[in-house]
Amino acid sequence: MAPSTKFSGWWAKDTRKGTPVVVTMENPNYSVVEIDGPDAAFRPVDKDRGKNAKQFTWVLLLKAHQAVGCLAWLGNALWALFGTVKKRLIFGQGVTMESEKSCKGRVLYRVILGVLVTALAFLAFEVVAHFKGWHYFQNHNLHIPQSLEIRGWLHTLYVAWLGFRADYIAPLIQSLSTFCVVLFMIQSADRLILCLGCFWIKYKKIKPQMEGDPFKSDDLEGSGCDYPMVLVQIPMCNEREVYEQSISAVCQLDWPKERLLIQVLDDSDDESIQWLIKGEVSKWSQKGVNIIYRHRLVRTGYKAGNLKSAMNCDYVKAYKFVAIFDADFQPNPDFLKHTIPHFKDNPKLGLVQARWAFVNKDENLLTRLQNINLCFHFEVEQQVNGVFLNFFGFNGTAGVWRIKTLEESGGWLERTTVEDMDIAVRAHLNGWKFIFLNDVKVLCEVPESYEAYKKQQHRWHSGPMQLFRLCLPAIITSKISFWKKANIILLFFLLRKLILPFYSFTLFCIILPLTMFVPEAELPIWVICYVPVFMSFLSILPAPRSFPFIAPYLLFENTMSVTKFNAMISGLFQLGSSYEWVVTKKAGRASEPDLLAAAEKESKAMNHLQLYRAASDGELSELNKLKEHQEAVVPKPAVKKTNKIFKKELALAFLLLTAALRSLLSAQGVHFYFLLFQGVSFLLVGLDLIGEQVS
Repeated sequence: MAPSTKFSGWWAKDTRKGTPVVVTMENPNYSVVEIDGPDAAFRPVDKDRGKNAKQFTWVLLLKAHQAVGCLAWLGNALWALFGTVKKRLIFGQGVTMESEKSCKGRVLYRVILGVLVTALAFLAFEVVAHFKGWHYFQNHNLHIPQSLEIRGWLHTLYVAWLGFRADYIAPLIQSLSTFCVVLFMIQSADRLILCLGCFWIKYKKIKPQMEGDPFKSDDLEGSGCDYPMVLVQIPMCNEREVYEQSISAVCQLDWPKERLLIQVLDDSDDESIQWLIKGEVSKWSQKGVNIIYRHRLVRTGYKAGNLKSAMNCDYVKAYKFVAIFDADFQPNPDFLKHTIPHFKDNPKLGLVQARWAFVNKDENLLTRLQNINLCFHFEVEQQVNGVFLNFFGFNGTAGVWRIKTLEESGGWLERTTVEDMDIAVRAHLNGWKFIFLNDVKVLCEVPESYEAYKKQQHRWHSGPMQLFRLCLPAIITSKISFWKKANIILLFFLLRKLILPFYSFTLFCIILPLTMFVPEAELPIWVICYVPVFMSFLSILPAPRSFPFIAPYLLFENTMSVTKFNAMISGLFQLGSSYEWVVTKKAGRASEPDLLAAAEKESKAMNHLQLYRAASDGELSELNKLKEHQEAVVPKPAVKKTNKIFKKELALAFLLLTAALRSLLSAQGVHFYFLLFQGVSFLLVGLDLIGEQVS
């Protein structure tokens, strides 16, 4: 049955004069066409007139189906989250509790636990007062009731609490929050200035330049004399997952073999790993690569002691530059040709630092958030400081040092766990300059588990405070300018290494929840929402593909503040955990070229066999001995991997969620949502649900 002409007239956008012709079709998919004249049938028909009620209904049903699908997905996600929380938190299935080795970590946990218990008591008190109609806390201008208004002993106790809170607790919290807000604004201004400097570098296209052909020789009789002697060091310790790909990448560097020496500095205490690395070194040595395996008998000083021991070899005196790569780094073959030439005709240049790129940045949410942080560090902090100040912290790897710079600056010292920052500061105090190459990238890994990432961040934030105590007298008495001293002390150390973790933890994890129970000291919305969101927006600019993760990034940075604050205090007061060095666990992720090379491995087997046949008898016997040792040595049993439960993060999660419930009583919308989502973020991290999941 055809629709009425009234409905057709209402559905069409415009009405033309003429005799309408209604065509009824057996197929229910019909349409109404108006013909004004003989040529009207050949005119373009408005697409909207082809619509009908049935199509409109299908659109509504489709939208409703999508909405129901989203709700179902959200419900399944919440149900899975609750199931995981029940398994890990209540039944303890598949998880182990984090062990606190340091006294400082236990003290901080107890303080957070005490604040949580107090907050729960206050919440219970406020709920009782709310249901009894004592709504004095909803008014910012606190009204203390008179004696005639007081009803019962509980009301008397509540009124006494209001007076004590207003007279003693609120001023203390307000003073501390004001101090933290000032630090917050100073740090935000510093970050904004760094971003403006980065924009200026991009706009002016400023970057280090090489003059002419750096390898062109003026000596017509000689050849290759412009290629300086380069030493390459690969320090490693129990790196079973990544040793092969790092050695392979370094051995393929495009540099004259007679002017290149590779040192594999193995500090492994697992004998099976030692023989694996020896076998890999022997394999490349058979191919004509100038490579040496070194293993220390006395393994003191961690990485600094390893590098120091290698630099004391007599043959190192013949080399002019040293490139350092950690065990998971895979430089491109042209790395040396993009870095070494910058030293030519620049005698005061001591360091050339390359940028990191990550093969596993999209592995999980944790690696994506790390990628945001590290992109900002290299793109903004390192590049701006390198262009405008010629100074930045050495990243410990993917860099080339002038050996003379290391010698004049005192060499590698074992006094801290940040030997890279230590040597960079001492070199800067001696007048050496640094260059950062943002367009030279070296592939590496970021930690995929939260446990490994947390230990890495603890070392990165305790070491600088430890170094600051040791270097402060030398900085003050050095001969560099007053402005350079101010930059190192105020910006490099205090603002970016001490103030940042202090205010982030104190303001957002302690003061903000407390202000829910002390509304006289309430934080303004711009401190909680507007400025942090803007700063997160600036931080995420160097990684534009990560914009969908801006909210998780903001919450996760606040979540990591408890680890960074704990590490900062440990380093500042020389506590035991500040000397702890834990090798960051790697997964052995390969880049795409490595995967292609692995696919061609079988096709090159005959070439390797011919190469071994051409080797001397002594070399072949050495290879056979290595194979026998590898077969004889029984590897250590693999430690069973489990996810961890982190007590401090869980305690803070419950504190923030308690404060969120309290904010509901006073109808504080923005505060409630921030506390709720921040509490959920701490809960996910505390249950180790953000990184690698062990089945």
